[in-house]
Amino acid sequence: MAKPNQQIGQELVYREYMMREEMLYHAPYNPEMEFYEAVKSGDEKTVEKSLKIDFCNKPGFGKLSKNNLQSFKYHFAITAAMLARYCIDGGMEHERAYMISDYYISEADAVSTLKQISALHKKMVRDYTKQMKSIRTKMVYSPHIVKCVHYIYDHLHEKIYLEDLADDAGIDPSYLSRLFKQEMGMPVSEYIMRKKVETAANMLKYAEYTPTEIANILAFSSQSYFVSVFKRYLGTTPGKYRNK
Repeated sequence: MAKPNQQIGQELVYREYMMREEMLYHAPYNPEMEFYEAVKSGDEKTVEKSLKIDFCNKPGFGKLSKNNLQSFKYHFAITAAMLARYCIDGGMEHERAYMISDYYISEADAVSTLKQISALHKKMVRDYTKQMKSIRTKMVYSPHIVKCVHYIYDHLHEKIYLEDLADDAGIDPSYLSRLFKQEMGMPVSEYIMRKKVETAANMLKYAEYTPTEIANILAFSSQSYFVSVFKRYLGTTPGKYRNK
């Protein structure tokens, strides 16, 4: 059955948003990507090797400002954003990843020398790596649940049903329901709603969509329902969240 035009439009808008969020993942593989992958996997040994060269002495950085210090502050902010996205992909909660990124970008904004920028870069990278190492040691999910989580992430713009997840994972719906709660610590429906709210919060912070548009993009049944769910999890309305 063909999808209605409105549904197709909402799906395209969601895809556009997610592609923009993840566009940096699709760069060609090179030592820089190897560095981000090492942080993502909590590989402290590989990370320390990469940190032997100070951030401000690495070759290949483009000049983003006539002021050399400001140029490296911009590159620092780009690195912080990349680290946040890789760590989210590796299992870190969105809010924690962005909170760390925001903190270090704010700290970098206050420094006055290249030496301080390099030192702060090492501190940030080690912080992310240490936290990812801790997360990775705790993340022992079955292949069925991993597949489920990926399906949910890819279909947040739709209404997601347990039967669809079970069909994609190749297991019985009732078994999946029990397994998901056992491994993730919450029912499937709760996890889906939390991920929708997390995505909505990031869209409010980092994109220009209105709450009404976000409610439609993420397949909430109505704007009022979206507002009530958002407030239940984050303690405030979408509008107040964006203003804050």
